[in-house]
Amino acid sequence: MQINSGLECKFAGFGAKLSLSDGAVIAGYASLFGQADQGGDVVQQGAYGISLKALAARGQSVKMLWQHDPARPIGVWDEVREDGRGLWVKGRILEATQAGREAIALVAAGAIDGLSIGYRTQRASKNDRGQRLLSELELWEVSLVTFPMLASARVAAKGESHETDATLRELAAVFEDARLELARH
Repeated sequence: MQINSGLECKFAGFGAKLSLSDGAVIAGYASLFGQADQGGDVVQQGAYGISLKALAARGQSVKMLWQHDPARPIGVWDEVREDGRGLWVKGRILEATQAGREAIALVAAGAIDGLSIGYRTQRASKNDRGQRLLSELELWEVSLVTFPMLASARVAAKGESHETDATLRELAAVFEDARLELARH
């Protein structure tokens, strides 16, 4: 999907938790490497590295928006990083905003379970299947959204501690890697 100013948006479900006792903290994957989304785009490992370093050098951060609306920031991303699986984000939805309160309620109820990245493509190529391989992206924002583009990642559970969440994420990644390896053979 293309929107104003050359900003592209890709939707991805996220294995996230919402814990009201932790002050509306959410965490999950905003992007998963090597998986084709419904538009046929595949984000490559390392695609966000240059952008994240540049943001940090300027003292700026990736914005947390509601449904990609730049007039509706709903919180802050305290951690945005790449790991071997994808783009991991952790942040706080701010209850002081009307949109933040709505987002908290909708995520807690399971009505919203997606994250979407807003970015500009810096480098990409095509593979023999016609998929666009995104190798460098300028990340602008990560939004909470209704419909994720990457169907394989969803909210796993709600209300667990971050430590439990991290352990479950690591186990899920190991099982997913093993499943993919078996499927190749």
